[in-house]
Amino acid sequence: MVCKFTQLSRQEIEAMLGFTASELQKSRFYQEVKDEGRQEGELIGQQRGLQLEAQSLVLRLLTRKFGVLPVGILSQVEGLTLVRLEELAEALLGFEKVADLEVWLQKL
Repeated sequence: MVCKFTQLSRQEIEAMLGFTASELQKSRFYQEVKDEGRQEGELIGQQRGLQLEAQSLVLRLLTRKFGVLPVGILSQVEGLTLVRLEELAEALLGFEKVADLEVWLQKL
């Protein structure tokens, strides 16, 4: 029923149906939606955590290999997806100079 009123706020739906917030929160529907949202949030958090760990590792490896990196390169690396960070982690083993890294980033 709530799906029929996608433009209404929760308060408006509660008033229309005669439910209080606490009554609505006890419903099975509410609990299932809340659990789905929590699971989705946890998954997003885990993925973001993995991405930050990969980003940190790749930046440490690049810094160790080439020393202090230009800000532009740092920004580009920080903007990479997890998949691209994994690809860069493998590719950097073959880099001999910062220019190799720049060429790799330009190909994206």
